[in-house]
Amino acid sequence: MSNGSSITHFLLLPVADTRELQLCHLWLFLGIFLAALVGNGIIITSTACDQQLHTPMYFFLLNLSLLDVGCISTTAPRSMANSLWDTRAISYTACAAQLFFFLFFISAEYFLLTIMSYDRYVAFCKHLHYGTLLGSRACVPMATAAWVSGFLHALLHTANTFSLPLCRGNAVEQFFCEIPHILKLSCSHSYLGEVGLLLLNCFLGLGCFVFIVGSYVQIFRAVLRILSEQGHHKALSTCLPHLAVVSLFVTTAVLAYMKPPSISFPPLDLVVSVLYSVVPSTVNPLIYSLRN
Repeated sequence: MSNGSSITHFLLLPVADTRELQLCHLWLFLGIFLAALVGNGIIITSTACDQQLHTPMYFFLLNLSLLDVGCISTTAPRSMANSLWDTRAISYTACAAQLFFFLFFISAEYFLLTIMSYDRYVAFCKHLHYGTLLGSRACVPMATAAWVSGFLHALLHTANTFSLPLCRGNAVEQFFCEIPHILKLSCSHSYLGEVGLLLLNCFLGLGCFVFIVGSYVQIFRAVLRILSEQGHHKALSTCLPHLAVVSLFVTTAVLAYMKPPSISFPPLDLVVSVLYSVVPSTVNPLIYSLRN
């Protein structure tokens, strides 16, 4: 995937300037990383081992936890290693791999969250047909479609981004490799093709978001028709965790990608990037555990 440039490595944005702050960052990220591994590991183990949890909702939740582990494992360990060894460098190949896997996991997660909203919609609005519409024969292909779509999405963008000639230095203004910051280093107008793909993704993402919102509008209409207080509680305890995860995912991504460049403030940009690339993987297990 060579782009004809002489760049052999990139310099990532340092999270801290002093050694003391670097070590603080290392311990903070280590705590977040371990919390994500433990929380998602508990969900994965419990769902796989407990026969009572072999339902469509928990099957999708298991896949979500796997994606969360993959997502945080793509960004956090490299950032911790850079702080430990007091370096900013990442090789060209490692940068491309990091960008690919981050896009893969984050895209597949968004597609999976869309599928999970459909699962909740069928459970409350089409409950008599739930076993037919979301049996094992349907769940596995749906989850597979999310993973495959994320893979193809990541492959397309990674190949397109790293095919561009880079001539504006090698300093990436982010603590991990990300498309917008790699495009800033491009010296070719061909980057407009990648911008076009990003806009297409925005429309695709908006379509998924509209689907999720539409599903929950129908769900809450169905919940309002439930007369018993126990029924209301069960419905809300099932749906609100997923809605909270979607809200966290979408809000942090919008803050990161839709913020006007004119109001760029490096410390704030760093906080926002951590919020959408690291924090959700840790918070998601906690949100779903509140259901129980």
